[in-house]
Order: sequence, then C-alpha cells, then structure tokens
Amino acid sequence: MNKNEVQRITPDSPKAFFNIELSWLGFARRVLSLVEDRDLPLLERVKFAGIMGMLHDEFFMKRVGGLKRHILQKSTKTSNDGRLPQQTFDACRKKITNQMRILEDVINQDIRPAMERAGLPIYDYERLNKQQKAHMRRYFRESVQPILTPLAVDAEHPFPFVSSLGLNLAVILPDGAGGRERFVRVKVPKNRPRWVPLDRNRGFVPLEQVIAANFDLMCGGVSPLAVYCFRVTRGAESTREPDQSAGLREPGSIVRLVALDLKARRFAGVVRIQVESGMPEDLRVWLAEQFEVEMADVYPTASPLGISDFFGLDSIKGDALRYPPLVPATNSRLRDLDQQDPAAIFEEIKRGDILLHHPYQSFDNSVLRFLESAALDPTVLAIKITIYRTSEDSRIVAALAEAARRGKQVAVLVEITARFDEAPNIAWGEYLEKAGVHVSYGVDRLKTHIKLALVIREEQGDVRRYLHLGTGNYHTGTARIYEDLGVLTCNKDLCEDAGMVFNSLTGAISHHGYRRMLVAPINMRERFVELIRREAEHAAAGRPCGIRAKMNQLQDAAIVSELYLASQAGVPISLNVRGLCVLRPRITGLSENIRVFSVIGRYLEHSRIYAFTNGGDSEYFIGSADWMKRNLDRRMETVVPILDADVKLQLEQIINIYESDNCSAWDCRQGGKYVLRKPAEDAPRRAAQEQFIELEKTRCPSFSGNADPAEKPAQRRKTLPVPPGVNSRPAAPPGADAATRHSGIQRPARRDLPRSPPDVLES
Repeated sequence: MNKNEVQRITPDSPKAFFNIELSWLGFARRVLSLVEDRDLPLLERVKFAGIMGMLHDEFFMKRVGGLKRHILQKSTKTSNDGRLPQQTFDACRKKITNQMRILEDVINQDIRPAMERAGLPIYDYERLNKQQKAHMRRYFRESVQPILTPLAVDAEHPFPFVSSLGLNLAVILPDGAGGRERFVRVKVPKNRPRWVPLDRNRGFVPLEQVIAANFDLMCGGVSPLAVYCFRVTRGAESTREPDQSAGLREPGSIVRLVALDLKARRFAGVVRIQVESGMPEDLRVWLAEQFEVEMADVYPTASPLGISDFFGLDSIKGDALRYPPLVPATNSRLRDLDQQDPAAIFEEIKRGDILLHHPYQSFDNSVLRFLESAALDPTVLAIKITIYRTSEDSRIVAALAEAARRGKQVAVLVEITARFDEAPNIAWGEYLEKAGVHVSYGVDRLKTHIKLALVIREEQGDVRRYLHLGTGNYHTGTARIYEDLGVLTCNKDLCEDAGMVFNSLTGAISHHGYRRMLVAPINMRERFVELIRREAEHAAAGRPCGIRAKMNQLQDAAIVSELYLASQAGVPISLNVRGLCVLRPRITGLSENIRVFSVIGRYLEHSRIYAFTNGGDSEYFIGSADWMKRNLDRRMETVVPILDADVKLQLEQIINIYESDNCSAWDCRQGGKYVLRKPAEDAPRRAAQEQFIELEKTRCPSFSGNADPAEKPAQRRKTLPVPPGVNSRPAAPPGADAATRHSGIQRPARRDLPRSPPDVLES
C-alpha cells in the first residue's frame, strides 16, 4: 500500500478494517505456533494440537457454515473489509488449508516421533508385532465388535445419516457376484477410547485402525477390499427466524424453540468432509455427491482424522512432559478466615472489595465459597445468579439447590441459548426447578452473557447485599484453565444496579437508571463511546490521556472508528486482544497511536479490562463484554467500574505485566501479521502468565505453585449436603448414572447431556 493510498483511508472505510474471519484464523495460527514450539513440554504440544483441531472444527461449524449459506443465497452483502462471501470463503479456505498442512507435518514429522522416543508412541496398526495384533484382535472381539452397526448402501438401503464430527469407516466389501463391490458405513463408537492402549501401556493404536484391521470378524472371515476413514462437519448456525416461529410469544416457548434448533442443528448441512489421504478419487467424488457438497469441501489429510481427539491423550502419565502442575493460591484476604463460619467471608467483604484473579487464585476458595457460604448462612435471605456455562458436576448448582431447600429465595437465570451448552443448561434448569429454585431461561431476543451473583443478607434488622461480578462463567473446570477476573463487593450502588439487572432478567422489567453499571444493550455502547471521546478531549486540552483495554475479540465497527478518531486526536491506545481484531494499528493518519498485541500461553486469556486515564484520575472497568456488535447490541452484558482504590492498583499492575511481556505476546503489524516478541539481548524473560504465578508466590510465601495432588477447597463442610458425585468427581453431568437421593430429587440421565466442545468464539 503506497503512502497516498494510506492517506485516503478514513475511520469508516472498508480499508480501515481487517477481515473478521481471516483475523480469527490469525488467532488460530498463533495457537498453532505453540504446537510447533519444541521448547514446550511434549504433552503440552499434543494438547495444543487437540485445541487446533477444536478451533478448526468450530470455525467450519460457525464461520464457514454462515459463509456457505450466504454463498448459496447469492448474497451481495460484503464483509467489514469489503469482500463478497465467496471472496471471504476463498481466502479462508486458502489460509485454513495451509494451517492444516502445517499441523499435519508437525504431528507426523515431529510430535509422533517425539512421543515414540518418550515411550508413548501412537502406532499405526501395521507396525504392531504378532503378539500386539493378537491383543488388539481380542480387544476388538470382546469390547468393540458387539457395539458396531454396519450400514449397507445399495438399492434397498439409502445412504445413512452421518452425525457431525464423528469418525466413520467406508468399508468396501466384495459382493461375490460378478466382481461387484458393496459399500458399508461403520460409525466409530465414541464410548470406546480413541487411542487404544497396548498391553502394559507401551503405546496406543487409533481405534479406527483396530476396527479396520479386524473387520473380517464382522463378515464371517471375509476381509474387506479396502477401508477408509472419513469425518463430516455440519454447520452450527440456526436458520430459524425467531419472529416466524410458531408460538414464540407463548409462555415458556423459548425452551421449545431451543429444542427445535438443537434438532435442526443435528441435521444441518455438511460444510466439510475430511478423508484420509489414501482414499481414491472416485470414492471422494461419490461421498461428496451423497452429502451434496462440492469437491472443494472435501479435505484429504495425512494425519489422523479428528485431531481434536488428541485431547484424549491428556490422561497419559508423564508429568515431566507437561507444564509444572499448578494449584491456585487462596486469595490473601480469604486465606485465614474461619473455615466453619459461613458469615466469615461476608464480614471480610465489608472490609473492602476483593479482586480475584483465576486460575492463579483459587475459584473454589473464593467464588464457590461465597455461594456455598450463602447457602448455609442462616442470615441469607436470597441468592440470585446467572449461569451461562457451568461444569458438568456443578457444586455451584448443588449449593443453589441446597439454599432453596433451606427456605432461601433463589433465582437463577439459565441461558439455554449458550452455544453447544443448550441441552445441559435445559437439564440444569429442570433440576433446579425441582429443588424449588426460581428459574428463568433468558431474555426475549437477547442472549444473556452476564456474570453476576448477588447475595442478600439480613443484618441487625437491615438488608444488605453482597455481589460477585466477574469476567468468566461460573464453571469450576474452566476456572482452572481460563484466565479471568472477579470482584467481591458490597458497594451499595453496584449492588443496587445488580438488583435492577436481575429484575430485568427474571421479571422482564426494563431499567434505564443504572447508577454505575454499564449494561448492554441499555447504556453500554453509549457509555463506552463517551469514555473514548472524553480521552480525546483530554488530549486536545493537553491533559493526561490514554486507553488500555484487554478483551477476547474486537470487531464492532463503530467502536473501532471511535478509537481511530481518538488516535488522531493524540490519545495513546494499547489493545490486548486475544482473538480476532479488525482494527488496523500503526497506520499513518489513522491509527499511528494505537498498538495491538495478543498474549497466547498455557491458559486461555479470557478477562476483559477497560482502563481510561481520564486526565490523571484513572477509571477501570471489568466485565463480561467484548467490543463486539453482538455483545453491545444483541446480548445482556454488564461491565462495572472498579471503585476500590486497592483493587485499582492491582488492575494497574495486571495491565502493566501484560504490556511488559516480552516472550508470549504477539504484536500486530500494519498489514495484519502478528510477530512474537523476543527478549532483548541479556534481558530477562517476562511471560505474563509466568509472572502472575510468581506474583502469587510473593503474596503467599508458602505458595509454591506446584500441585499437591489436587486443590482442596477450604469451604467444604459436612453440613452442606450435595448430590452423590459432586464431592468426588470433576466431570459428571446433572444426570450422572447415580441419581441423587437427597430430598428425593432425580437428576436427568447422563445420556441426555451431550458433552459440549470448547467454544472459543463464544467465550
């Protein structure tokens, strides 16, 4: 781009924006760099390879599915950077195909050989010796063959339905008449390990290869002519228009609508077919015809299909091949509280707001303790909370149910349109309703993404409220792998605002008089615009100014344009954006005062922080919303100001640590390329996530950061009954096989709660 062309770019010009889809794939490429990084522990690289598989699956389901629909509709609507749907799709396909090739090469030429050297090989079946093959044949006959269902395709049998993201075998059998061949489809079962361990755990064999090599046992000793693996991906975008859905305005109809959408998603159109590279061309063409896709949608691969299943190798023993395990430290303000006194945490909150930083600080010993204490404390009158995603065996849900059984008023907003968690959330809602909890299922036409928990106590004849406000979901599992922030407070203004938010969520009562909170879609967009413009005014007046923000995604065109105008006014802007970012930094005359960087590491960066210098009287905000159009206009979101001086100082320190990162931060260049920072010669290594671990060590001299077997929550009491499995297992859904016997409540069956994939785009 020449200088004259640069000068013609205006803040609202398409040339002022990066393409949304391509920017998100840029994030995936940064994750891919961790798979390539030989300095990382081997099993961490394996884990990141699995994450890459999940990212690509999610991209095809969401982004490509939407693009394909626009292409089929011959839409002329252009993207934010001026591309037609077909142009965006072509560019995305080129980039993702390149990423797939790199990932395959790393797995085949680097990771698998390294695993073999480490004594953890993934063998191809033909490499097994005679004894090992005999072991696999016994395993197939006894544990796999009984659950397989071969489905023929011929004049009497139509092509079977193939579910999304499952592994399938295309088995070619001899017909026995005239040399003809028969096609049989076999679904690789998900209730058997994808990586079958060899005797004495001396390695693993892909399950699909075990099935293929022993399929003759299914055919009376007749061996297949050939067996090929394939996998399909279906779009996840709903095509249903809410206003056209019959009965949508009827009470409770949103639950029926989501159930219908789940069924529609199951049968959604195919957007990708992955096939093993050895599959012949004529069979690829035939499969494409059966799924009604073009050959461009068929992706041959030389590595095992379903790379996301590399996550299943996480159970391999080998601590030396992983990051040093981490047990979160208990926040220093909560460390010495009386563990048997449910009122202790509320008394501590009265002393001043408490900032929580997960996973470096314990979620169980802070947020979970807050809610379990509320369930037990006899002075607590009511609990109100939003649940967007929660863990499969949720002690939080158990605490809410127990609070209701103790006669407290408990109100829960369960967002059943949370992508890929719809079915579990419906089941959680039903479970809570049976326990006597008041359950709401979202707000009309708006997804609820808010992260708030409000506790109301009676203290000496007065009512006082306590609030947890956060950036992450109430999910004990992700709290160990997602970086998030939270604040415990009893500030009257914030608690009153939170009360109004819950009235809006559960009672459909519209409020516009929030004192402190930024609430989308009520006042958040307008308030952010005011804050950005105020910094420009400070710059014009020569006062201290600046904007520093951390978020997951930056996509909203209006906010980006405001940032461009602030940059032109002289405001220094630093944006820490984990994922997609459409803003183009460092463009002369447009954004020379803006820098964009992205931190990628062991934990998924998930917190949102917004800081404004404000003439020297800095203001800080945290909350659930990114600067994306969906967050500002189509969701219920909250972002709250930080009012406590000590918490402000802690946030300032956190921001500074991110900005000083010199080895895990990637700087965005003018053209959109991200470049990994490297320490200057003789400079110490400063990785943000490592610095946060060290920071906890300084706050708690006894904290080593090394795991003891498992984190032991301080607030686990014998007086708090929880359903079976909650204390013992981290991953059983609300309908685990053993139904809860407490108070006669029956949980939904586990099979009704499909495991949802990680959802980076939604997080």
